[in-house]
Amino acid sequence: MSSNNHNEHPQKEIDPHSKVETTGHEWDGIKELNNPAPRWWLWVFFITFIWAVGYWVVYPAWPTLSGEGERGGTTGNKGWTQYTQLHEQQQEIIQRRAKYLTDFSHSSFEEIYNNPELYAFALAGGRSAFKDNCATCHGSGGAGAKGYPNLNDDDWLWGGTVNEIHHTIAYGIRSNHDNTRFSQMPSFAGMLTDHQIQEIATHVLGLTDDSIASSEGARLYKDNCASCHGNTGKGDKSQGAPNLADAIWFYSDGNKASIASQIKNPKHGMMPAWDDRLDEQTIRQLSIYVHSLGGGK
Repeated sequence: MSSNNHNEHPQKEIDPHSKVETTGHEWDGIKELNNPAPRWWLWVFFITFIWAVGYWVVYPAWPTLSGEGERGGTTGNKGWTQYTQLHEQQQEIIQRRAKYLTDFSHSSFEEIYNNPELYAFALAGGRSAFKDNCATCHGSGGAGAKGYPNLNDDDWLWGGTVNEIHHTIAYGIRSNHDNTRFSQMPSFAGMLTDHQIQEIATHVLGLTDDSIASSEGARLYKDNCASCHGNTGKGDKSQGAPNLADAIWFYSDGNKASIASQIKNPKHGMMPAWDDRLDEQTIRQLSIYVHSLGGGK
């Protein structure tokens, strides 16, 4: 009997160095001491446990089948949820925005430019509206692409003042709006020979490169192109005629072949009118934002 009792209750082992009882676990000669958890650790554990119970009571915590809380779960006696907090914060933003929008709607462009807060409000609203409505064609930064105007280079077909930009955004270019801006370059394929078109293209290149010249091209240009683009190729914003002397090309790559192609069979883009898609104040904010991209005029 004594032998069996000894096997059931083996003698406790005491570590000779620390004089602390071991757990009986050993790894590579290293024995685990049976030390109790630090008292500070136990206090922290009890406090966090009590805190968790209090949190369950005050805030939504446990999912339930009743669906009483926001998206199901216990509601908590405080009635707080992240959704009600978001709603309250959104209402605050809406109220602040409404105040700025009222001041903005009653201010002229000149007054807005002279008011730093209203100008910052317009830029923020215009930037947001641009990404939602304009970035698809003009790019998120307004750099455009071939056939889509670059709004950063301050080269404007119809003028770059904020009022002129507003007119373009509101009524579009070649859109179906009654007040749209409309221009159309005629095709010279049936009016001039291929040789004559090539000579005009040479002259147009010479507007930005003094090493290129064509006397025949200059004469043909004067007879067929100067009425819209001007004798020096500076263009005419009143009729949307591009400036050919600034080396900024809309459809062309800036080489003779692409310029000749545009003279022979011109391409014409279309910008929709936003007057019936966006409210007036959003269009005004867009106008100010786009005006800021190109430096403005």
